[in-house]
Amino acid sequence: MNYCSHCGAKVEFRIPEGDTMPRHVCPVCHTVHYQNPKIVVGCIPESNGRILLCKRAIEPGYGLWTLPAGFMENHEAADAGAARETLEEACAQVEIGPLYSFYNLPRLSQVYLLFRGRLIDETFKAGDETLEVGLFPESEVPWNNIAFTVVRETLQRYFEDMKRGSFGFYFATI
Repeated sequence: MNYCSHCGAKVEFRIPEGDTMPRHVCPVCHTVHYQNPKIVVGCIPESNGRILLCKRAIEPGYGLWTLPAGFMENHEAADAGAARETLEEACAQVEIGPLYSFYNLPRLSQVYLLFRGRLIDETFKAGDETLEVGLFPESEVPWNNIAFTVVRETLQRYFEDMKRGSFGFYFATI
């Protein structure tokens, strides 16, 4: 950040009075410009033991498979964001269930919230950010072509929980 979004003055990168972290601070209007982690919300859409995956049509991970997920919007609840992302990326309607996994990615300044989801029906197709969509049993998941560590770990745990017939909650920092 070079300029204040409030008054246009050149900002300074320093620790504001009463704070402990360096921030972009405007020396003219004294606005402190906070930069916080991005929240990624998504779901694990399931139908009859199969999981809906999307092949990405955008970077990062172009051409690789992932769960439908994306950045949460302002004024949006996390579960509503997960349903919206599933609709946008896979044109699929889901009933959002409980929060299944929470991942901290401090290196990327991101937090992932992935919910369990049930496909309302098996109507889906690729959205604007997706090349292809498919329902996969565990044996057919393209494990070598999964876009993100968070997605791979979540899918592995999910299929293990499915076999046990009991779903847990997972928290990790990657």
